[in-house]
Amino acid sequence: MTGTALRNRELAALLPVAILLTIGFAAVFAQGEDRLSDLSLAYGLYFLAVCLAAHIFIRIRLPDSDPFLFPLFALLTAIGLIMIYRLDSDLAREFARDQANWFVVGLVFFAMTVLFLRDYSVLERYRYTIAAASLFLLIAPRLPGIGEQVNGAYLSISLGPLSFQTTELAKIGIVIFLAAYLWENRELLVIKAKRVLGITLPPLKYLGPLLVVWGASMLMLIFIRDLGSSLMFFAAFLALLYVATGRLSFVVVGMAMFLLGAWVIYSTVGHVTDRVDIWLDPYQDPSGAGYQVLQSMFAQADGGLLGEGFAESLVTIPGTETALLPAAHTDLIYTLVVSETGLAGGVAILATYLMIAARGYKTAVIARDGFSKLLATGLTTVFTFQAFVIIGGVTRVIPLTGVTLPLVSYGGSSIVANFILLGLLLLISDRARREARRLSS
Repeated sequence: MTGTALRNRELAALLPVAILLTIGFAAVFAQGEDRLSDLSLAYGLYFLAVCLAAHIFIRIRLPDSDPFLFPLFALLTAIGLIMIYRLDSDLAREFARDQANWFVVGLVFFAMTVLFLRDYSVLERYRYTIAAASLFLLIAPRLPGIGEQVNGAYLSISLGPLSFQTTELAKIGIVIFLAAYLWENRELLVIKAKRVLGITLPPLKYLGPLLVVWGASMLMLIFIRDLGSSLMFFAAFLALLYVATGRLSFVVVGMAMFLLGAWVIYSTVGHVTDRVDIWLDPYQDPSGAGYQVLQSMFAQADGGLLGEGFAESLVTIPGTETALLPAAHTDLIYTLVVSETGLAGGVAILATYLMIAARGYKTAVIARDGFSKLLATGLTTVFTFQAFVIIGGVTRVIPLTGVTLPLVSYGGSSIVANFILLGLLLLISDRARREARRLSS
């Protein structure tokens, strides 16, 4: 398929997203103000204009890239804007405006990624520098003077009026290091592997540097108490190790390490112990530590099959400012979606993330060099697993963690980091499709 045809598909996919955003804002205005407003149309046109500018940039710079990744990212962003604005308070409206501005900033960083990393293979040469910078970003929230603590976790740094969650950028850097190192040493990990008690183990000599960086990132995440990011990094580590070596036994050993480490951390780290205990039995403290989990369950149950409708779910106790659904714009935004659009809306969100996963892994499959394959695999894994971590938390599949639902939850750092991630995926896709077309001609 030619680049023009691919970009026409992208454009055709963007138009329904803009229409959905317009309808969503119209529904919110109709419910909240009992009247329709042409402001919803203005918001829709503004969103479409920004998306069209990004589309034109992609058409010029990445004509052969995947045609569906950007529209899917735009769709999740549109849903997030609607749901945040729907919270119907001055603070929520401010959050929505900030989120829209961060969307534009994210696209600027996306464009910069494409322009300055046209030859992204340069990242492979600087893998250790990138790893060191990523580890510094992980520990930065613990540094005095700039680190900030939120709900028991050290997630962000504050530089004047700007606050940023450094783990969002660190996840990309760690994936780049893992992809580069595993690609360089993949054969040594397999050829010199030894069997111990029927299990194939990679040689520690070559696995050592990998484990040092990965282990350091795990310890730092425990140190800053960001359990959600720890799970993301672990998933990316196992996925890349399997893709690079093709050895399922390495994954089994990794899972055993995780279970052992999880038990030790649960037994020794009070913050983790509390999270797991509340996950197992939120009714032990229904008005305290278990309140958020229980309210999430009740709100999703109220949504039923088709939901209560936009702006119909109770987010605060009527007549008060007391939160009935705590952190509805961040941790529990998926709960809000399910409450107002029902199981159908929740499944649609999941399907969108699964489609992004499918397009990302397809990019990895068609990539012709090993570093590109591993990088696309790692980036896709951390993005989609982050969605699993937060959705699994609010549905009590796993303990609730503090990560954001990518592109949907409020958070500028998450949007910027994920659009940088999108830029890297599209660069890989563009090169892979261009090379495939050249070889076939």
